[in-house]
Amino acid sequence: MEFSRRETIALGLGAVALSVMPFRVHAATEEVIAAFTGGADVTDGGVTLTAPEIAENGNTVPVAVNAPGAAAIMLVATGNPTPAVATFNFGELAAAQSASTRIRLAGTQDVVAIARMPDGTFIRAASTVKVTIGGCGG
Repeated sequence: MEFSRRETIALGLGAVALSVMPFRVHAATEEVIAAFTGGADVTDGGVTLTAPEIAENGNTVPVAVNAPGAAAIMLVATGNPTPAVATFNFGELAAAQSASTRIRLAGTQDVVAIARMPDGTFIRAASTVKVTIGGCGG
């Protein structure tokens, strides 16, 4: 099999583009988290994130999050083209700071829940979800 110079350059550029894509997705995730936290440190614990270990269909993955006392909770899917999935804001009179929804995942990835507490601190929890078929962008 012989390649022309043009085909070789195209294949090389395609390989470079594919190798850079995971870094762009990771950078987008960090930008979304930094926008929510304002660059503040995020500590682990205090948030309960319930997600399936294996999702048979990436189009509807059930997720529940609970962070007692939180002012807001943001869900992030680290491998999605648009990582910010949802943000739940809670008022002072909210009976419980919990939410559940179904999200769409592009493939096997981490789902992260970050809670903003009333004192301005941030806490997080993460769960890896293995997607077997479907999803957004795939």
